[in-house]
Amino acid sequence: MPIDLRPLATVVPDAVVERLRGARRVLAIGHESPDADALGAALAIGMLAEALGARATVAAADAVPDLYRFLDSSDSVRTDPEPDVAYDLVVLCDCGDLSRVGAIRDRNAALFAATPLLTIDHHASNDASGDLAWIDPGAAATCEMVALLATRLGVPLTAGEGRLAAALTAGIVMDTATFAHPNATPRTLQVAAALVEAGAPLSEISRRLYRTKPDAQLALFGRVLGRLQSHADGLVIASTMELADLVATGARSEHSEGIIDLLAQSETAEIALLLKEKGDATRLSVRTVPGGVDATALCGTWGGGGHPRAAGASLALPLAEAVAVVIPEAIRFARAVAR
Repeated sequence: MPIDLRPLATVVPDAVVERLRGARRVLAIGHESPDADALGAALAIGMLAEALGARATVAAADAVPDLYRFLDSSDSVRTDPEPDVAYDLVVLCDCGDLSRVGAIRDRNAALFAATPLLTIDHHASNDASGDLAWIDPGAAATCEMVALLATRLGVPLTAGEGRLAAALTAGIVMDTATFAHPNATPRTLQVAAALVEAGAPLSEISRRLYRTKPDAQLALFGRVLGRLQSHADGLVIASTMELADLVATGARSEHSEGIIDLLAQSETAEIALLLKEKGDATRLSVRTVPGGVDATALCGTWGGGGHPRAAGASLALPLAEAVAVVIPEAIRFARAVAR
C-alpha cells in the first residue's frame, strides 16, 4: 500500500498553502553558502510553484557548491533574481533569520522591501521574520516540511521526473547525517520513505553527500584535525581552520563541510567547536550531545542560533581573538552539565 502523508500534512498552515496557491511569480531563496537542505527546499518550492502554474526562480547569495551539483536543476540556481520579473512572493527556505539570506538581500533591497515574504524553516532560533512564517523546530530539515507542503498542495512527490523527491531527500539526508542524528523522528522516516517510494535514490544521495570527497578536502580535514585541542579534561574539544589551510591544500571554503561532525565524535566532549577564519571575522560551528548543553544558547552569546545539538554564530573578531573568547565560554557551559 502506498505511503500516505496526508495525515501528517495537516501540520502545514492553511495560510501557507493559500499564499503559494495565490502566487504567480515566485522567488525561492536558500541561505547564503547553501547546503543540501537550503538548496533542496528552494528547488522544491520552485517546482511546486511551477506545478501550480506559476513562474519560479530559485536563488542563493552564493553559487552552488560542487558537492551539490549532482542535484538536477542545480545549474538553474541564480545568485540574483531575474531582473525583469515582478515577483509577487519571496519564499525564504532554511534561513534561520534574515541575515542568513546574505548579500542577495542587500543587492535587491527594494525587491525585499516591496514583496511579501514567506519564511519556511526548522531552526528553533528563527525569529519568524517576514509577512508569513512557518517555523517547525520538530522537523529534522526544512525539506521535511516542504515534502508535507507538497502533499497539502496536491503535488505528487513523483513530480519533475523524480527531481522533486531527490531534492527533498538530499536535504533530509544532509541534516540528519543519513538518519544518524537524534533529530530524525518517526515523521522524518515516514516522509523519507515516501520520497524513496517516489523514486529518490537514497543510497546514491547518501554516498554523494557523506562518502565522496575530493583529495583536497581530505587534506584540509587532516590539517584541521591535526590542530585539535582538548580543554577542561576533555569536556570541550576545538579546532580552527585558517585561510592558509585552503591555500596549502587547494581546497575551498565549502570543503570544510563535515569537519565539525568528525569533531563531534569525541567520546568525552560535551561540546565540539570549529572556528573558521573569514578575513577579519570568524565563523563558529558548535555540536553538543543529548541531555547536555543547548548549542543555541551557547551560540546566542554572539547572536547566533540553530538547533539544540547543532548551531553556529559569526563573530566580528579575528580568529585568534575569537578563540580566546569562545573557549572559556564553552568551558563554562560544559562544566554546568550534570550527568
